[in-house]
Amino acid sequence: MDPAVLREDMVDSLQHASKRAIHTESIGLAMREVPRHEFVEEGEAYADRAFERYGTRILAPSTAARLLEAVAPEPDDRVLVVGAGVGYTAAVLAELVGPENVHAVDIDRRLVYDARENLDRAGYGAVLVDCLDGAGGLPAYAPYDRILVEAAAIDPPARLVSQLAPEGRLVLPVGGGGGQELCRVDASGAVVEQRGTVVFRPLLVDGEQGTTPERNRTVREDREHAARHFERRRGWEQEWIDWDARY
Repeated sequence: MDPAVLREDMVDSLQHASKRAIHTESIGLAMREVPRHEFVEEGEAYADRAFERYGTRILAPSTAARLLEAVAPEPDDRVLVVGAGVGYTAAVLAELVGPENVHAVDIDRRLVYDARENLDRAGYGAVLVDCLDGAGGLPAYAPYDRILVEAAAIDPPARLVSQLAPEGRLVLPVGGGGGQELCRVDASGAVVEQRGTVVFRPLLVDGEQGTTPERNRTVREDREHAARHFERRRGWEQEWIDWDARY
């Protein structure tokens, strides 16, 4: 079937009362313009489900729409996307604010290459995509009117907050294994709005990749990592042996 027809059907379903993922006309129009099949395999492109790529979860269209509604970009806003993925969210933002105003970072170099190629093929080659630790943002191009984080953190990363313009907003999932809320954060670092529960993977740091098990952005996972590390130890590393008491 014609991808344009499938794309229209996808957006119509996201605007339907049963989902109501899209409320804003400009976001609906932007998602109708972006050829998602340039970012996702054609058989999966217009289905509303997530999938894996290099160990990273690529968002379902309804989830992407929910994030876009929360970040609410305005024309000519400068926007940073943390977690470039395959580049689709950045492309929709490029439709809304202009490709030259969108920057994206990802910690996985393979995804960075993917995103660059996909964006270029889809006509959004002016979007800048760099390989960086997302919690550090992209200070060289700050301040940003909008920052969108497609991964969870226990607290809003201070370095990202510092890169917001005075009236800017940071949107990200906040929380750990016990539950996450999609939050809007202002330039002071305060959570000013909660937009419902979500389930996202945690932010990674330098040296980590999506295909490795160790991630460090939730307290629960830090505890689990410490426990696994302790259990791997043997002999004197694990416990003190009182040789005098034994013999």
